[in-house]
Order: sequence, then structure tokens, then C-alpha cells
Amino acid sequence: METANKDNQNKFEQLNHVMLRGAVGRVKVTNVGTSKVARISLATNYSYKNQEGTTVIETTWHSINAWQNSSFPDLEKIKSGDKLYVEGRIRTQKYTDQEGHEHTMTEILARKLELC
Repeated sequence: METANKDNQNKFEQLNHVMLRGAVGRVKVTNVGTSKVARISLATNYSYKNQEGTTVIETTWHSINAWQNSSFPDLEKIKSGDKLYVEGRIRTQKYTDQEGHEHTMTEILARKLELC
């Protein structure tokens, strides 16, 4: 009976993993203590044909948060227009701005970055 419960738990294991490949928009690298963090906007495209048969390209912009580590390229070398592969996890946060308006922000916390 206990083995059956463990098998059921494994079937519903939680997973938060994202893989993206796209074009870099903006990059802002900030020094935080002895480390660096980059905030990168990344565009990905999805194309499909509409009812009239016309190709439609849908662009989605992603916010990437990458803390420098030995497996990343030098964050300072990532530039607008570069092709970038990103692996990481999704994080959503809520915050209140100075005017008291509540906002929700979704970002990708990068574990892996590769220039393509």
C-alpha cells in the first residue's frame, strides 16, 4: 500500500521548467555586491496561418533575470539583437507602485544561458 502512495506522488511531481530561444531586446547589467545580475528582454515568435491562409507572426516578450555564474557567458557581452537560448523557471510576483496600484510581474529566472 505504501509503495502505491509513493507511485501516485511521483505522477504528480511539480515541475517549473522553461526553455526559450529568441532575440535579445534590451539588456541591463547591474553590479550587486561582488556579483552581477542582468535583466534581459527576450522576444520569441510563433507563426500560424489564419482563416484566410495568411501567415501571422505572434511575438511574445519575456523578462529574463540572470545572476552571473560560471556556466553563463559574460553578461556584459550580451547585446541587443543577439540570439539567446535560456533555461530556467517562471516566477510571478506582485508589487505595489508609488501611486498605490498593484501590479503582477512574471519573469524567467535563468539557470542556463547560451549565445546562439
